[in-house]
Amino acid sequence: MIVKMFTVGALWTNCYLVGCEEKREAVVIDPGFDNVKDAEKIMKVIDKEKLHVKYIVNTHGHSDHISGNRILKEMTGAPILIHEYDAPMLTSSATSPSPDRMLHEGDIINVGNVTLQVLHTPGHTKGGISLLCGYIVFTGDTLFAGGIGTTDSASAYKEVMDSIKCKLAILPDHFEVYPGHGPTSTIGEEKRSNPFLQEDSPISFDELF
Repeated sequence: MIVKMFTVGALWTNCYLVGCEEKREAVVIDPGFDNVKDAEKIMKVIDKEKLHVKYIVNTHGHSDHISGNRILKEMTGAPILIHEYDAPMLTSSATSPSPDRMLHEGDIINVGNVTLQVLHTPGHTKGGISLLCGYIVFTGDTLFAGGIGTTDSASAYKEVMDSIKCKLAILPDHFEVYPGHGPTSTIGEEKRSNPFLQEDSPISFDELF
């Protein structure tokens, strides 16, 4: 499996290229770049690896994760995939065409011999997803190294915490966390050191604001 990370855009979004070494198919996750220059850097790697981009996947609909959708689709012809709950965030954005496919909990995205399983992990947005790919989980803005995605209400905070505890924290400790911003981590490291995941010192939404 090929995994490349690019930090792009004004908010330093992690954009990922995931490819199959045997069949040379690939998916680009969260093309958050906002100019052609960044897109061309990614395309150079795609061309060097002789990959065909089969899909563009957004972990959620915020602008710093979808701003390169239009550019990348024009360059590759690949369809855009996003969870159905965040789909309206694309149709109202000048940076992205409408999605070509709606994603749901449990969906499988096949890229050659590589599979990505959709985990619906709402809270940061209603349609936020994580993508489980072998021993890696791409968590978008749900879980970061040492933190969690921002939320705008107590109910959304509870939702993101439930997503993390019920979908992500149950994964094996050695699984690698590739977040939407910041450095990579592991599930075990986050359970040990992420203050939001400590049972003996839970952080409430009210304490954050």
